[in-house]
Amino acid sequence: MSKISLYEPAMCCDTGVCGPGVDTELLRMSSVVQTLENTDDVEVERFNLTNNPGAFVENAKIGELLQTKGAEILPVVLLDDEIVKMAGYPSNDEFTVYTGVNFSEEKQEKQENSCCSPSSGCC
Repeated sequence: MSKISLYEPAMCCDTGVCGPGVDTELLRMSSVVQTLENTDDVEVERFNLTNNPGAFVENAKIGELLQTKGAEILPVVLLDDEIVKMAGYPSNDEFTVYTGVNFSEEKQEKQENSCCSPSSGCC
């Protein structure tokens, strides 16, 4: 089983998908995380600096990055405890490579039109 760990910058809530101006990249990440959580082959964890500061200190690699490069290095993505991406979120294609889960554009569009899409009015 693969493990994806997302270490994200400070946000107003766990996902950052709140308020009147929703960041489409954070919306995409929420969709990706939700898809990964619904698989049996991938464990996914998500930490943001506001709500989970201890997780940043407890992980030696993340702590060292923050000390040497500052918070600008976030988000940082780990695959099985190895850094695979810094200062940005992986693309859908990169997530497919990391996890084996298909994140085709068609699948993402279908998910983006679900309950919590910007046009749904529920968020």
